[in-house]
Amino acid sequence: MSYFQAILLAIVEGFTEYLPISSTAHIGFTATLLGMEETEFLKMFQISIQLGAILSVVVLYWRKFFDFSNLNFYYKLAIAVIPALFFGFLFDDKIEAVLGNQIAISTVLVLGGIVLLFVDKWFQHPQIHDEKEVTFVKALKIGFWQCLAMMPGTSRSAASIIGGMSEKLSRKAAAEFSFFLAVPTMLAATGYSVVLKTWGKGTLHEMKGYEMILQDSNHIVLFLIGNVVAFIIGMIAIKSFIALLTKYGFKFWGYYRIIIGIVLLIYFWNQPQP
Repeated sequence: MSYFQAILLAIVEGFTEYLPISSTAHIGFTATLLGMEETEFLKMFQISIQLGAILSVVVLYWRKFFDFSNLNFYYKLAIAVIPALFFGFLFDDKIEAVLGNQIAISTVLVLGGIVLLFVDKWFQHPQIHDEKEVTFVKALKIGFWQCLAMMPGTSRSAASIIGGMSEKLSRKAAAEFSFFLAVPTMLAATGYSVVLKTWGKGTLHEMKGYEMILQDSNHIVLFLIGNVVAFIIGMIAIKSFIALLTKYGFKFWGYYRIIIGIVLLIYFWNQPQP
């Protein structure tokens, strides 16, 4: 992996992680279109640069994350993240197997886009406009909605925001709660991939994620560059998305997913099968 490729993947991660268009799909497509070899380090890198995106939320909403007088905020996130932790661990191998199926991911991208065209009509009368009004039961329900994103191409952001709107949250409140929920969810996924997960199982090159990073100085630099870029771009994307979502809703993102998904379906359908 070159520095240019690492920067490009990090830009894609930063822009798409908090948009309802599936960062997993876009990073996978980008790596494929760049002709990058699907190595274990590449797989781990794509997950580990979420750390930078996580920090962008914490920095932008630092008053919320460091307001220790509001313990209910932390309790709600802890409850909401439980379904993702359970099902993510349970289906980790199956999720990883789907990541290489670009046709399946493109199809999900299109189907998700069709759903987004109607979301604003389905949830027109929000009653909750602030995170403090979200109950523990509603937080848990949103956490289950987030699990839909375990199918690559769905979008964690889209699933959790729609889940929030189904629980009577306004678009802005649902988006912000989705951002907050992303922190423990993605931190767990990143920590698992870097610290706990054994990559290359069954081969002579089994390694933990951190062992691959520390394997040589080039990997360390790639890891650092990827996270710094994802952090910067993530901050820009979050601010832009909140403004666009509040003003225009989901329809734009629905059309985007459908168009990109169809283009990629045509492209990958015509590629020689391995």
